[in-house]
Amino acid sequence: MTNPPPETSTEAQVCAPDSTPSERATRPSVWVSTTYFAEGLPYMVVRFISAVYFTDLGMRESLIGYLNWLGVPWNLKFLWAPLLDLYGRKRTWLLGVQGIVTALILLLGVLAFVGESSGPPVVLVIAVLTVLAFSAATHDIAIDGYYLDALPGKRDQAAYTGLRVMAYRIAVLFAKFALIALPFWWLGFGLAGVVMAGLFLFHLKALPRPEPPEEVLRAALSFKEAFVSYFRRERAAVTLLFIALYKLGDEVLFSMNSPFLLRELSVTKVQLAWLSGLFGTFSTIAGTMIGAWWIKRSGLKRAIWPMTLIMNLTILVYVYLAVATPQATSFKGLATIAAIHVYENFAAGLGTACLVVFIMYTCKEEYKAAHFAVGTAVMSIGGTIIGGFGGVIVEMVGYTWLFLLSFAGSIPSMLLLIWVPVEENSSEGGTGTRAK
Repeated sequence: MTNPPPETSTEAQVCAPDSTPSERATRPSVWVSTTYFAEGLPYMVVRFISAVYFTDLGMRESLIGYLNWLGVPWNLKFLWAPLLDLYGRKRTWLLGVQGIVTALILLLGVLAFVGESSGPPVVLVIAVLTVLAFSAATHDIAIDGYYLDALPGKRDQAAYTGLRVMAYRIAVLFAKFALIALPFWWLGFGLAGVVMAGLFLFHLKALPRPEPPEEVLRAALSFKEAFVSYFRRERAAVTLLFIALYKLGDEVLFSMNSPFLLRELSVTKVQLAWLSGLFGTFSTIAGTMIGAWWIKRSGLKRAIWPMTLIMNLTILVYVYLAVATPQATSFKGLATIAAIHVYENFAAGLGTACLVVFIMYTCKEEYKAAHFAVGTAVMSIGGTIIGGFGGVIVEMVGYTWLFLLSFAGSIPSMLLLIWVPVEENSSEGGTGTRAK
C-alpha cells in the first residue's frame, strides 16, 4: 500500500469520516490556527493594550513612549532562538512558556482590578509587562519551531502559511476591537488571560508530539556560521542599515498614535476599538495584500520606489491632523480622523509587504530561516528604540513636531535605496542590482 502524497498526508491522517474528536483536534488546521492566535494575543497585550491602558489612566506622554522599548525582546529573540533547538523539545517549550504567559496576563487582570479602587501599582505592572515581553518573544520562537517540527514537509509548511497569518491577524483584531472596548480594564486583561488559559489547556491535550528532524538540530549547531554568512553578502552593512531604517518614520509615527488619538483628538475607547481594531486592521491587511500583488506583477525593483514614497509621504497627512486637530466629538471630525487613519494603515501595509519581500530576497538559500530571522528582527529595532523617546519629544515640542521628525526619519532609508542592492529573487546568490 502506497503512502498518500506528501502535501496531503498530514491532514488526511486525521480527517477520515470515522476519526474521533481527539483525532480531529490534532488536525494541523486546528492547532496551527490556535497556536498562532496564541502567538498574536500576548504581543498585542504588550505592544498595544498596555499603551492604551496607561493613556487611559492619565500617564504622562514621556512614560507612555518608553513602553515602546517593550518591543526589544522581539527584536533580539534570534539571539536565544538556537537554545530551543539544542535543549528540550519545541512542544515542551511551547507549553511551558505558554503557561507562564497565561499566568502573567491573568496577573495583569488582577493588578488592574486592584487599581480600580486604589490606583494601579504602576511599577509592578510595568515589571510584569517586561517579563511578559521576554516570555512572549520566547513563546513565538517555540511556536515557529514547533510548526517546522510538526510539519516537516515543505509543501505542508507552505500550505498552512496563509492560515498562520490569518489566525495571527484575528488575534490582533480581537485585541484591538474587543478587549479595549470593554468598560473595565480588568475585564480586558482578564478576558485575554482566560482565552490564553483555554488555549493552553487545549494545547496540553491536543498538540501532536513530533520527532524533530535531524536537520533542525544541525541548523541550531551551525547558527554561528549562518549568522556570520549574512555579513559576507555584497554591501551587507548597507543592506542591514536599510532594513533597520526602512520603516523608521512609520514606526515613530505609530509609537505615540494611541495617546494622540485619545488625548488630542478626543477619540473614545470604543471609537478607538473601531478605528484601530476594525478599520485599521483590515486596511493594513489590504495594503499588505495589494503590496504583495504589486511586487509580483511588477517586480521588487520597479515597485519599491513608488511603494516607499507612498508609505513615507503619508506621514505628512498626520502632520495635518496634528495642526488641524479635528475632534472625534463631531461626525465630520470623526470621519476625517477615520479616513486618515485608514489611509495611513493601508500605506503602512504597502511598506511592510515591500520590506518583507526585500528581506526574503536577501536570504541565502542554505540559511533561509536564520537569515530571515535576523532580517525581521532588525526591521523594527530603529523604530522600537527611537520610538521610546516619542513621548519625551511630545512633551518638549508637541505632536506636530513629532510627526515632522517622523517624516525626517524616513529620509535616510530613501537615500540608502540609491545604493542598496535590490534583488529580484533569492537565487541570484547575492549579486543584486541597484534600485533604479
